[in-house]
Amino acid sequence: MSYRKTSFVSSMLLLSATACFAQSSGSQRVIIPQGSSLKIRANSVNASSYQWLKDEKIIPNANQVEYTITLEGKYTVVSYNAQGCASEPSAPVEVKIGPALPKIADVAVRLSSESRSITMNDPFEYTIEVKNKGAGPATDVKVKDVLPVELTFVQLSSPTLGQANYNYTTNTVLWEIPKLDKGESSDLKIRVKATKPGVIRNTVTVSASEKDPDLTNNTSEDEKTILGIIIPNVFTPNGDGVNDTFEIPGLELYAENELTIVNRWGGTVYFKKGYKNEWAGEGLNEGTYFYLLKVKSGDNKWETYKGYVTLIRSFKR
Repeated sequence: MSYRKTSFVSSMLLLSATACFAQSSGSQRVIIPQGSSLKIRANSVNASSYQWLKDEKIIPNANQVEYTITLEGKYTVVSYNAQGCASEPSAPVEVKIGPALPKIADVAVRLSSESRSITMNDPFEYTIEVKNKGAGPATDVKVKDVLPVELTFVQLSSPTLGQANYNYTTNTVLWEIPKLDKGESSDLKIRVKATKPGVIRNTVTVSASEKDPDLTNNTSEDEKTILGIIIPNVFTPNGDGVNDTFEIPGLELYAENELTIVNRWGGTVYFKKGYKNEWAGEGLNEGTYFYLLKVKSGDNKWETYKGYVTLIRSFKR
């Protein structure tokens, strides 16, 4: 008989005699993996109580219609009707213990970054999600993320399960989960910032102590485009020749761009296609304004950046 893959073997009918009448049925032989169990059930007619036996010896307190077997032996049952009349013992079920099944857990990992557009030195988050898709629990789960050289580590959130740490020497995040049950998942957020423009490829891996039947989901890669511009959050148009305009370093690399400035009430106070760092806040009061910057990157995709900038005319050096 083939081995089952779970720690509990499905129920099996064990025919016993109808109370007070002799009835025989064929014996059965079952092999269950080490550490598993087998539930058997009496199939008597008009029975009100039962007594299970192992190797022809009474099993204490085994007097229900079902009995769960964990040890080798020959098991039979005697049924009793309401008047206490006993049946003959049923045909035996012989149980043998076979080798333990290999432990299997299918751990999977997924890495994703924020969907918003990111510039250099603009902190953003990666989210790592790990899940056990296997039939049994996963133990000693390890998730590793070796951050690319273009990224600087900022902060690590507390994961929903386990513990995560960052190694500054190896630039590595190691997330360890002692146990991840079947169907259970957890996530971790890593805050970083990019020091160089371009496409950053970040890869995470996951492993567990158990055999993994599907290694294709043990690795996940995220690609994030970082634009080579830095958007300031303050400028001082006071006529001193320093920081008098809303200057965005690196914008000259993106000829196709659009800049929109709105006030706190949502009204547009400035708009320019092909912005060249010339806005000086003409006619506006000091205060905070909100910008919407669109640039077309090298792959002909428009990237959008939103934020605020504070205009200060009274600033003196």
